[in-house]
Amino acid sequence: MNTMTAGMWKEMVECFNKASMDENVRSIVLSGRGKLYTAGLDLVEAASSLAPSGNDVAREAFRMYKFIGLAQESCSAIEKCMKPVITAVHNGCLGGGMDVISACDIRLCDKDAYFSVKEVDVGLAADMGSLQRLPKILGNDSLIRDLCFTGRKMKSDEAKSCGLVSTVYEDKEKMMEGAFELAELIATKSPVAIQSIKVSLNYGRNHSVNSGLEHIRSWNAAMLQTEDIMKSAQALMMKKTPADVKYSKL
Repeated sequence: MNTMTAGMWKEMVECFNKASMDENVRSIVLSGRGKLYTAGLDLVEAASSLAPSGNDVAREAFRMYKFIGLAQESCSAIEKCMKPVITAVHNGCLGGGMDVISACDIRLCDKDAYFSVKEVDVGLAADMGSLQRLPKILGNDSLIRDLCFTGRKMKSDEAKSCGLVSTVYEDKEKMMEGAFELAELIATKSPVAIQSIKVSLNYGRNHSVNSGLEHIRSWNAAMLQTEDIMKSAQALMMKKTPADVKYSKL
């Protein structure tokens, strides 16, 4: 069921931090094995972690603050990763899974996929990023409140129509083929361009248009000096594609 545990959160942070720094990684596909993409939080482990310890209230609050911070960082590490992350969702994506996919750059699913901000049904508000990132992704305040207040299932066709996912595939096999084809295509592009695009998109989402323009202006004052531009231009003039260019690692 791919439930989420504290151990998994730690591994996610380590994995995406390592991938971000690995110059051999150009793009990433994140998917789930088994029956579901993820069933969300492991309720058995959570019950143990959330059980009152009898400690001083302030100290207990600090313990929980650290626990929640680890959970949040597991998703933020995806967003902070310098490499584009494509997530491929099959069947159910519940609870914490929504936090994960909302931190990814591109979201794909199969026709049997369904999505649910399930935390409300276990008596809490989602705290790993769904409530902060979904409004930026969907841009429909009424729909977001509907999903979060009810915990209802959003099926693949609705997910496509509202912009949560960009492509719906017939089945998981075709979805995974599509995900890897997309990742391979991105990997052929200039890594300077790709990583700069992600940095600028993430910055622009949380700042005004003017601030975003000033940011990319300063950023590209350095990046426009890359050798990748000349290599790409020469390839285009020779009627070749970025796949034919040997870009230096980054």
